Amino acid sequence: MKTLFIVRHAKSSWDYKGIEDIDRPLKKSGIKDAYLMSKFLASEIERPGIFISSSANRALHTALIFCENFQYPISGLVKSRQLYSFSDGYLVKTVKALDDGYSSAIIFSHDHGINTFVNKFGDIPIAHVPTCGVIGIQFQDKHWKDVKKGKTFMTEFPKNHR
Repeated sequence: MKTLFIVRHAKSSWDYKGIEDIDRPLKKSGIKDAYLMSKFLASEIERPGIFISSSANRALHTALIFCENFQYPISGLVKSRQLYSFSDGYLVKTVKALDDGYSSAIIFSHDHGINTFVNKFGDIPIAHVPTCGVIGIQFQDKHWKDVKKGKTFMTEFPKNHR
């Protein structure tokens, strides 16, 4: 069995003019939500075997907060420029390329790609994954490359934990 956690980056700031989208930082409320959700998740699940993040500042900052609360070494965090995509294509490729030595993984990415992915690969329709939302999907497959349709067993959103 393979277990995947997908996290949409926390709320980012639009307050800074002239910076590239990839460099947008988290808002203070986003930082609070990342701590809230990572502490909750760390108390509920075993630490995933691998942490992978989009290279966008907002996704990386979210992932670093999760690393801290899971006591996952920052040096082990995998950064992927490809996950800075707003389609599910690179997310699918990232999941299917995971090493089978990992029974679980957590991936930090972006809005549209996540929404498409969780509806394609999970079994519960989710209209919209909010910022810092966490979706857990279990697959009965032995190999990541073979995952198709899994069971959505977790849908946790910050508004339910405030």
